[in-house]
Amino acid sequence: MTSRNLAIIVPVLNEVNAIHDLINHLKPYAERGNEVLFVDGGSRDGTAAAIQSAGGRVITSAAGRAKQMNAGARATSSQYLAFLHADTRLPSNADHIMVALLSQKTLAWGRFDVKIEGQSRLLPIIAFMMNWRSRLTHIATGDQVLFMSRSLFEIVGCFPDQPLMEDIEISKQLKQCAPPYCVKHKVTTSGRRWDSRGSWKTIALMWKLRWSYWRGESPETLAEQYR
Repeated sequence: MTSRNLAIIVPVLNEVNAIHDLINHLKPYAERGNEVLFVDGGSRDGTAAAIQSAGGRVITSAAGRAKQMNAGARATSSQYLAFLHADTRLPSNADHIMVALLSQKTLAWGRFDVKIEGQSRLLPIIAFMMNWRSRLTHIATGDQVLFMSRSLFEIVGCFPDQPLMEDIEISKQLKQCAPPYCVKHKVTTSGRRWDSRGSWKTIALMWKLRWSYWRGESPETLAEQYR
């Protein structure tokens, strides 16, 4: 099955130390005919130049993950879109999985199960709970690699222009149109956030932020708390 109708969009900011590994990871997808686009949010460490020197395609946009992902969607022409965090890695056949699912319906979206790599022994439990919660609520996080048809992306109005919880907000809109495909194949994401801040402290913070967001606190205020 061809996967030439898929665009993989990667927002990046000051990722020069990890960018070559990411480019090498995505090279097979580009060789299979997928669009692979990096969207730099104004890196000061030479990330954009490193991508260009390695032969990758990169554009620049205003900083902010939502802004960068929306800019990437506008700059691509593929029928299907996948949004990949810079510290997340796809399974080797992820493009074929996404295209096979999205081609079944005009308006479709989904996400992968996630595995978190890091030092903490709690990370497998955290990943299990993330996957379970996502299946229950039909809400996905960016770490799980959101993918969708361009038609549905445009219907819901792209990612909301907010500094945090943009993945939760677009999931709310997407699930009003169609239930997600919850792919059991796992993407692998970095546990550096939990390792650097402490697992229990990070869990408590994330639940606090989600609760506050549900209660109506602004994403701008929550972003300050997150930082």
